[in-house]
Amino acid sequence: MWRKAMVYLGLGDDAGLDDYGTEEPVEPERAPIRERQPQRQSSSSYPEEPSAIASVRPIGTRPGAERAQESELGQTIAPTGAVQPQPRPKVVRPVAVMPNAKPFVVIPTSYNHAQDVADRYKSNQPVIMNLQEADQELSRRLIDFSSGLCYGLGGKMERVAQQVFLLTPTNVEVSAEERRRLEERDYQS
Repeated sequence: MWRKAMVYLGLGDDAGLDDYGTEEPVEPERAPIRERQPQRQSSSSYPEEPSAIASVRPIGTRPGAERAQESELGQTIAPTGAVQPQPRPKVVRPVAVMPNAKPFVVIPTSYNHAQDVADRYKSNQPVIMNLQEADQELSRRLIDFSSGLCYGLGGKMERVAQQVFLLTPTNVEVSAEERRRLEERDYQS
């Protein structure tokens, strides 16, 4: 090994290495082939054990005993393996809608007004956000904030005029009459 390294680095004589690679290829040894021997028959007097597959059954049941069981989900499991849901009483509750909710009008001059918008919106009051006098960067930030607020709380945001947005919480409506009144006042308070 050292000799080969020295020859590689040019520090030794390579006269003895000229015949490198002229040897015949060596075949790898193969493992001896074993013949499969048939399994011996047990000569014991004990009966053969039943297979594990034949002895699988649901916990708490005996072979031949079929009865309906109730699952954790309140469903009945019939002996045939079919699941039958338990009948549940149907309760229908009307969704409360505030038909004449008066929107709160915000004319933001800084991003700090986003807190006012969120507080009113979270208290289920619609909000008119008038961005007509806000600069473009502030408008973009407030629109992003408001759309996230509406999406996160399940409401909706709609554009009612150029740079004027109506944020409506879930289950709250703004009447057509109220919309007309806001439009007449140019979305000012």
